[in-house]
Amino acid sequence: MTTIELEADSARRAVAATLEIVPQLRERAAAAARDRRLPQANIDAMRAAGSLKTIQSTRNGGLGLGIRSHLDVISGLGRGCGSTAWVAGVVHAHSWLLSHFPAQGQDDVYGANPDAMVSAVIGPRGRATRTASGYRLEGVWPFASGCERADWLLLGALVVDDNGQRVDEGDFIVSTSAVTFKDDWYVMGLTGTGSCTVTVDGLDIAEHRFLSLPSVIMGKSPGGGLHEHDWVQRCAPVPVLTIALCGGAIGIAKQALEDFPPLIKGKTIAYTAGSQEQNPVTHIRVADAATLIHEGEMLLYGVADGVDAAARAGVEIDLLTRARMRVDCATGVRRCLQGVEILFQESGASGVRTASPLCRALADLQAINNHGLLKLETNQEMYGRLLVGLEPNTPLI
Repeated sequence: MTTIELEADSARRAVAATLEIVPQLRERAAAAARDRRLPQANIDAMRAAGSLKTIQSTRNGGLGLGIRSHLDVISGLGRGCGSTAWVAGVVHAHSWLLSHFPAQGQDDVYGANPDAMVSAVIGPRGRATRTASGYRLEGVWPFASGCERADWLLLGALVVDDNGQRVDEGDFIVSTSAVTFKDDWYVMGLTGTGSCTVTVDGLDIAEHRFLSLPSVIMGKSPGGGLHEHDWVQRCAPVPVLTIALCGGAIGIAKQALEDFPPLIKGKTIAYTAGSQEQNPVTHIRVADAATLIHEGEMLLYGVADGVDAAARAGVEIDLLTRARMRVDCATGVRRCLQGVEILFQESGASGVRTASPLCRALADLQAINNHGLLKLETNQEMYGRLLVGLEPNTPLI
């Protein structure tokens, strides 16, 4: 088999193994929501299926597959449990980002345990200062999805000098045993992700456990060149970190579309004698929902294919295209939300029950759309500035 054929076979097997565990994830979705964190059984099932290793480098024990394969796996998980898909999606991103750390940092995480699970708060919410042997880190990081089930964390921080002036920013590898967890994840959507707050109060970090984010964005990371067998490590950083938030939305929305017909079977439209299943308005509304969900899926896979193609060819994606990719990601998850909103509205009073799959799907998609990197209007404004010739208002493009 050629290299491309071997990769395609590996991708097919990864997706197939993931889809096999979807029924058990679906059975535990209510428990995840109730407990506000993923059941350990979900983590164990994903590890056994290899579902967390899709874009983890082969050097670090992963599959080294591309972003399309990432979407295939995460959207598959989303059909079983939106919270599980969200955690797995960001774990994928963290495994990819770790491939850009210095070699020793990568080995610290994966050397003895290629199945290590890494949670993160990538944004620079903490503060670090230089020491003789590395850095001293402190801070508070909310929204650390899956942190209580993780082995390691990546925590973002500004690096400041003795005068408190910013000299760099990036992420630090921290063992979960070195942080304090705050049980504060009380939310309405993605309730099972256990995205609790973590705190660090003065922790010494070795030099090789730091990665400068500007160096990654500029293509000058210390570890990126260690993966000669993996083209996925050459993918544009910001599109990868953005689309890693999106795959679950596809699976959640497509499963909601599948869940809808049984919910209206035999149902009479309230205060009429008409069958909802036979009503032409129902047909139009469901078609509209399906079209919106399909549009979202196409946009997201378009981004994935664009990122993959550039990485395979070893070419840089231009700034305007990367900006459009961010908008496409935000629009893609918005379309998935809009489609499920229609299904929820058409489900009637029964849809508001917390046990309804549409109720959970809607809440999860609303939570996904509220992530700062996926706020549609923010992304549109960023893209529009570039389209009219202005300077970008963010380096995260």
